[in-house]
Amino acid sequence: MKNWKEQLQSYAKLIVQVGVNVQQGQPVFITGAVDQAELVRLIAEESYEAGASNVHVDWIDDRLSRLKYTKAADEVFQDFPDWEAAKRKDFIDKNAAFISLVSSSPDLLQGIDSSRIAAFQKASGSKLVEFRRAIQSDKVSWTVVAAAGIDWAKKVFPNASSEEEAVSQLWEAIFKAVRLDAADPVEAWKQHNITLHEKAVALNNYRFKKLHYRAPGTDLTIELDERHVWVSAGSENAQGHVFMANMPTEEVFTVPFRDGTNGYVSSTKPLSYGGNVIDEFKITFENGRIVQYEAKQGEEFLARLVEIDEGSHYLGEVALVPHRSPISQSGVLFFNTLFDENASNHLAIGSGYAFNIEGGKTMSPAELAKHGVNESITHNDFMIGSAEMDIDGIQADGTVIPVFRKGEWVI
Repeated sequence: MKNWKEQLQSYAKLIVQVGVNVQQGQPVFITGAVDQAELVRLIAEESYEAGASNVHVDWIDDRLSRLKYTKAADEVFQDFPDWEAAKRKDFIDKNAAFISLVSSSPDLLQGIDSSRIAAFQKASGSKLVEFRRAIQSDKVSWTVVAAAGIDWAKKVFPNASSEEEAVSQLWEAIFKAVRLDAADPVEAWKQHNITLHEKAVALNNYRFKKLHYRAPGTDLTIELDERHVWVSAGSENAQGHVFMANMPTEEVFTVPFRDGTNGYVSSTKPLSYGGNVIDEFKITFENGRIVQYEAKQGEEFLARLVEIDEGSHYLGEVALVPHRSPISQSGVLFFNTLFDENASNHLAIGSGYAFNIEGGKTMSPAELAKHGVNESITHNDFMIGSAEMDIDGIQADGTVIPVFRKGEWVI
């Protein structure tokens, strides 16, 4: 790839300056794979240049992760180390910036006993409640970004002539998705954030009581609390510093009222979950709760997701993305939620974000629950949008306002 190293340096700068907006004296916590060491080092360097006091890296090795699921004792998956939770709490208390670099194959844990995967996700989710609440209330700056792993690249580009070519194509797709091809990527992101914010303002002005989704395989009504707030990925932490939670991002989103979803919805893109792929699935809701689900591929893992806890039977996010978004128009199916959710309208099973309720960032869990914000140890987005989807907003007096027609904004 032409100028790949220069692009990687620019990407690291974008992650630090726009993704988490590192401040003078701020610690940085990076999670990344060992085969992405070059990018991790560049991010660390850019963080120190921006004034970071310390950069901590939690390294991931996909081969070791799979080996653990294959060989470790059963009891290992029943618990999550207290010291791991305490480490994250310490960085939260120091107002650290958190950077999560995803690069794993969506098939990483294919063939692994699903009960082991589910047990570990439940154990880790239970121990990381405080960490998750800090993230979901924007107490600290955080961002999720991607890097081109070999196995992931081969999944996305199976017809590439070689592993190297597949990786090169995936890097090119990532760089384009995060606007690295712009003359000034940082400025391009500022303008993009303004555009998304304008859509959020328009939706907030309507004060919808419900949203009604219609598409092949979908007829769903989602209720919203009267204090719901539409936002985009551009956020502000407790210290008043702005950051970009996901890169790329094309969504405007809010939190549904926990007990107010009724009807059925069908997926339009695969969901990578727990190192496995779930595809062509349908979910039915009654009074907010998932009462039925089926999938042509990965139904066992869909069941594990829904059954993690009581909260995983409800929705925590509703997000709007036009079908003509840049990622959708690229024609690339990434098999990765960070990207595929930005090509499609989507919903999330599990916990809701406190900042999607007016005043929610300072509310207790009990106060958030009164406003219908779901709590769970999981939060997983799944894609439902298409060029055939219509969405209406319904106001408290029954007035119906078209929001989407044929997959595109009409407001």
